[in-house]
Amino acid sequence: MSERSEGAELRAALVRLRRGSGLPVVFGGLVRDGGRPLRIAELHGAVTTALHGLAISPGNGLGGKCLALARPCAVTDYPVARHITHEYDVPVSAEGLRSVIAVPVVVRRRVRGVLYGALRDALPLGERVFDAAVAAARDVEQALAVRDEAGRLAGAARAPAPDRPGPSWEEVRQAHGELRALAPQVLDAELRQRLLAVCGRLEAASGRTPVPGVGLTPRETDVLAAVASGATNAAAAQRLGLRPETVKGYLRSAMRKLGAHTRLEAVVAARRAGALP
Repeated sequence: MSERSEGAELRAALVRLRRGSGLPVVFGGLVRDGGRPLRIAELHGAVTTALHGLAISPGNGLGGKCLALARPCAVTDYPVARHITHEYDVPVSAEGLRSVIAVPVVVRRRVRGVLYGALRDALPLGERVFDAAVAAARDVEQALAVRDEAGRLAGAARAPAPDRPGPSWEEVRQAHGELRALAPQVLDAELRQRLLAVCGRLEAASGRTPVPGVGLTPRETDVLAAVASGATNAAAAQRLGLRPETVKGYLRSAMRKLGAHTRLEAVVAARRAGALP
C-alpha cells in the first residue's frame, strides 16, 4: 500500500477521533516499512509545527511506551508524568499539551502506528475519550488489514508458483472472488479501482470474449464470484457485508440475465460470458 493511501486512512481516522472525543488536538503516524521509525505525520488542532515529523522510538515518551507495550497509554499531566521518559518534552510543551492518550494500531500482532489525542489542561481523560481513540485505531487496523490482504491476493494471482508456470485456474478463481469481496471495503477510490482492474485482468485471462447484452452489475458479479468459490448465501452475505436476502436478490437477477435456473448454471454461464475467470 502506498504512503499516500495509508496517510488518507490515518487522516480520516483522526478526524473521526477528534469529532467523537471532543479533544482539541489529535495527531498520529504510521510505522513505515524498511525499519523506518514512526513519525508524526498528521496533526489536527495544533497551533505549532513542533510535533510534525517527530520520530518516535519504542520505549521513549508516551508514544514510545505505547509502541513498546502495544496497548493504550495515557498521562494526566505530561510534563511531570513519572511513568514515561521525557525525550519529547520540548515539542510537547511547545504545543502546550498536558493530558495525552496514545493508542496503538496493531495488525497481525505488529504495531503499525499510534493515534494520539490531547488536552491543553491537566484533566483526567474519561471513558468517552478512551472509547473514541480505540475505535479510531480499530478503523485504521481494519483498513490496513484489508489493503494488505488485497495486495497479497493481487500478487498471488499474478506471480507464478516455484514449480509451475503460473497459478492454477482454481487459485486464480479463488483470488478473483476474494478480491471482489475486498474491493467494496476499501475507502480509497483509487485503490478500489486498481483492485477491480486486477479482477478485470483475471476475467480476461480466460481468453473468452465477453458476451454482449449480459450486463451484470458489479454486485451481481461479486455474488457470483462468491458462489463460484462454494459460498452459501449466508457466507456470501458475510463476506460481502450484505444481508442474505440481498444476496438472494442479486443472485436471482444474475440468473435471469444469464438464462440460468440453478446457482451452478449461473456460474458456468458467467464464465462462458467472460464475467468470471
